[in-house]
Amino acid sequence: MDTSLALVLVLAPFAGFLLNIFFGKQLGKTASGILGTLAVAVSFVASLLVFINLQATGKAVSVPLFDWIQLQAISIKFGFLFDQLSVLWLLFVTGIGSLIHLYSISYMHEDENMHKFFAYLNIFVFFMITLVVGSNLVVMFIGWEGVGLCSYLLIGFWHSNQDYNDAAKKAFIMNRIGDLGLLIGIFILGSMFSTLDFAGLQTALAGGTPSTLLSIAALALFIGACGKSAQIPLYTWLPDAMAGPTPVSALIHAATMVTAGIFMVTRMHFLFDLAPEVQTIIAIVGAATALLAATIGLFQNDIKKVLAYSTVSQLGLMFLALGLGAYQVAVFHVITHAFFKACLFLGSGSVIHALHGEQDMRKMGGLKKAMPITFITMLVSSLAIAGIFPLAGFWSKDEILLTAFHHNIALWVVGSVASIMTAFYMFRLMYLTFFTSFRGTAEQEKHLHESPALITFPLIVLAILAAIGGAINLPGSTWLNHYLAPLFQAEEAEHALGSLEYGLMGVALVGGIIGILWARHQFITQKSLPKADDQMQGFANVVYHKYYVDEAYMKVIVNPINSASRFFRDTVETSLSAVVFGFAKVTLALGAQGRKVHNGNTGLYLFAFVLGVIALITYLFIVQ
Repeated sequence: MDTSLALVLVLAPFAGFLLNIFFGKQLGKTASGILGTLAVAVSFVASLLVFINLQATGKAVSVPLFDWIQLQAISIKFGFLFDQLSVLWLLFVTGIGSLIHLYSISYMHEDENMHKFFAYLNIFVFFMITLVVGSNLVVMFIGWEGVGLCSYLLIGFWHSNQDYNDAAKKAFIMNRIGDLGLLIGIFILGSMFSTLDFAGLQTALAGGTPSTLLSIAALALFIGACGKSAQIPLYTWLPDAMAGPTPVSALIHAATMVTAGIFMVTRMHFLFDLAPEVQTIIAIVGAATALLAATIGLFQNDIKKVLAYSTVSQLGLMFLALGLGAYQVAVFHVITHAFFKACLFLGSGSVIHALHGEQDMRKMGGLKKAMPITFITMLVSSLAIAGIFPLAGFWSKDEILLTAFHHNIALWVVGSVASIMTAFYMFRLMYLTFFTSFRGTAEQEKHLHESPALITFPLIVLAILAAIGGAINLPGSTWLNHYLAPLFQAEEAEHALGSLEYGLMGVALVGGIIGILWARHQFITQKSLPKADDQMQGFANVVYHKYYVDEAYMKVIVNPINSASRFFRDTVETSLSAVVFGFAKVTLALGAQGRKVHNGNTGLYLFAFVLGVIALITYLFIVQ
């Protein structure tokens, strides 16, 4: 592959960032939006060309650029790796990223800082591409930190609202906790093998045996993944990230940041395969996160918060697959999830756009007639995430549940319950938003309308992908498994579907239908509405308040740190300052006296000189 093609693929969004940040305001809103969209579209076209080349040759391509860090024990090159995994990620990062940019041209057109928004979106995609194509852990870490920075900038984009600033800081700080784990893992591996190249590490670990140090490294890397991909206990930042504009939510949840943890664990599969106890932890944490987030999603009333907890839950299912060693299955669900979750977030943005910023589903309803395209596309994606046959989510989620059943029935039960809850809260969202009568204001109802074409076109494309995306890995035609086989050094066996497997598929499908019917009975047949915040009682109130985890973090971690900070600021720093200022006053007083003898008087200087000579002679000839 030509080096120039690789550079175009990686640097096109960065070029878009530079042009928009320096010249975007002069170009105007529409031009800056088109520029930002074209920058990512160029990367998508380049990714397609790389994918076609990889399909033709079947060989991964390494693109070394230059020697970067040279130490006595380790040498690190700055380069890119285009293999089956990275190219697959590039396709949906740049493809879905292009659609989100296109959507943003209309969605953000009233914002006075639109050029800055597109600059941030562009550099977000640039850092995600860097993370994906890095040939070693250090280059990947650049992208890893970059997407963390961009999430901070975009979540707090409307920075005049202090709550949004707090949400941005929360995301940034919680990710730093995970990033420390990732760094520790990188240091351990570097010290053990004197290389951080993925190819070198895989060679060094080939045929290796489990060890305590390898397990610690794997666990440290997983902590990093927990931060980026919002797993217990570092998941609370992601729902708060809804403070950013809706296109940001779609980009974070579907195509970029939260998939980074899945990517890293999959990339380092050869390490995790040698740490079975860590894999068990990953599976348990994933299943627990899937269930916890699903229960919280049952009672949320903010349309974007429902989708946010849905993402946390779906990521938990992906980690469940990773913990069971089913890396291809996890990747499959990453791809299908990117399709339907991007569509759902952009669809929620279309609803919010029509209601002039309203996000509370209790104040919606009856939007089906006024917004038919938004309704149909969100319906398709909701059916997909609920696991309804034959849409994309059915195939990928079913693969995870089948894998869990064959490894650990308890984990299968947890995953299945979380999936039923997913179907319920997604159709709770659909029924509250699009069915029955409108519950908003008369002014809102008067201006209800379908969104512009720049918003609905990406919705249509993503809904189609959510419907047919499962075709990449259907039983009997497992293209994805064959495609990823060289990466995992063993081709995945064809699906052997017996009566047990068909029965489990039926159970999963029935579970999804039960969740949908449960929601229909409650919100259509009984026409019940979610209770007001102050009317929630018992366990429902605990779940509505997200198990008070944020409050516990504030009480146990944040408040003690703030108290310690205030102590050092108000007591220690004040006392030290008093001491320092005391010394400073003495020094200034002495200096004032000293200045009196430095007044430029020649007679005074001669007098001092004579005194000095007398003192010297006295010392030399009398004292001695």
